[in-house]
Amino acid sequence: MSTVVKTLKVRVKDNKANALNRMAFEVNQVWNNANEITAEYSSVPMPGFGYLRSNFSAYDLHPFQKRYRKERGLNITAQTVQEVTEAHAKARRQFKKDKLRWRVSGGPRRSLGWVPFKKGAAKWKNGCLYFAGHYFKVWDSYGLSKYEFRSGSFSQDARGRWYFNIAVSVPVEKTTATKAVGMDLGLKDTATCSNGFKLEAHRFYRNGEAQLGKAQRANKKKRVKAIHAKIKNRRLDSIHKFTTQVVRENAFIVVGNLSSSGLAKTKMAKSVLDAGWFMLKTMIEYKSKRTQSEFIEVNEAYTTQACSCCGCISGSSPRGRAGLGIREWSCSECGAHHDRDVNAAMNILAAGHRRLAGGIPVL
Repeated sequence: MSTVVKTLKVRVKDNKANALNRMAFEVNQVWNNANEITAEYSSVPMPGFGYLRSNFSAYDLHPFQKRYRKERGLNITAQTVQEVTEAHAKARRQFKKDKLRWRVSGGPRRSLGWVPFKKGAAKWKNGCLYFAGHYFKVWDSYGLSKYEFRSGSFSQDARGRWYFNIAVSVPVEKTTATKAVGMDLGLKDTATCSNGFKLEAHRFYRNGEAQLGKAQRANKKKRVKAIHAKIKNRRLDSIHKFTTQVVRENAFIVVGNLSSSGLAKTKMAKSVLDAGWFMLKTMIEYKSKRTQSEFIEVNEAYTTQACSCCGCISGSSPRGRAGLGIREWSCSECGAHHDRDVNAAMNILAAGHRRLAGGIPVL
């Protein structure tokens, strides 16, 4: 039976928060030690060459980290030390830096807690999660006892709550759907499908702004964090339900390549970030993989202006910012009447079909 890897996330009950806080403090020490070593070796100029990158790999750092763990008497496992060192090396390669940001354990700018581990370090035992000599009770909404744990981590949110994140293998649930759908992303409606199905823009952040501002002016920090968490969870729940239905009903899903990062630099930034387009596309992608559905992104240029019936860009079609208020229009060439977003979604679907028919060009 074919399987895919899925990450499960459950909340850890607060009775063991102190133990996890201690582990997170030691993880920060290990990270900062790796940071100090790599930064020191790159800070001394080489005669005739100047300053060079240290190019320390995780393997090169392991002896230093092993000695550091023994000298400091750290309680975190050797596997966790290895995972932290490997994560540090990966981040240095990604950002092309020898010195990364320090992980701070206290104060207003503290780093959120993080305790990674390798496969086999965490187990389900006696109805609890067993890790590093501790039993952790969790809100088990997945039935973790039936899974074989791979690598994972404990992570902390801004409110100090801890979560257990674990990668597991799950069987592929091959879709029985045969339909295809195109999807247009927007601000009036967060997403509009070519079949008329829409995800309404609930504007979770904007609706909570008044309440959030009141808590901020009163300097109620815990209340501010709780409101932010509520906004995030409501947005996450809405997108989860929408994407699950779309993937369940369709075997071929096409989305326009709208750049949220680019629009986040404009005056529409607050609305763009509130919509959660990147999160929506990410969910569709990984849910499609589990059901073996096809998901692609296509260039959505002119999909709003072109008529999905005749393909012409007529004089009556909406254009640019001036046309943002036009929600319905009729093509002056063929007379077809369109809903602006549904028309764009149908053009996106047609572009996806052309992409499949043409294949991937050989360079």
